[in-house]
Amino acid sequence: MAHSATSSGASASRSLSPDSANRKTRLTEAEKRANHLASEKKRREQIRQGFDRLSVIVPGLEGRARSEGIVLRGTIEYIRKLLVERRRMIETLEAKGVAVDVHLKR
Repeated sequence: MAHSATSSGASASRSLSPDSANRKTRLTEAEKRANHLASEKKRREQIRQGFDRLSVIVPGLEGRARSEGIVLRGTIEYIRKLLVERRRMIETLEAKGVAVDVHLKR
């Protein structure tokens, strides 16, 4: 039974001629360009939304001119500050004899 399924699958793949792949509708250069421009516009909009979200959640960025460079610098500074604060908290806990999971120390 399994042999016949393999045979029918093989014959089905043999029945596809190289010409059948060429019969697909091809996009014109104008359509390709339009698709590319639409994809790029969507990509840029997603990046813009990401920077907007960062400027809302990172302290000190709200209300400032939203230059991508300013947002990135501010985000990096904030993350560094959080990492230092986290390290201090871990050290404080360990100094008090509290065992801190190794995964939290990363």
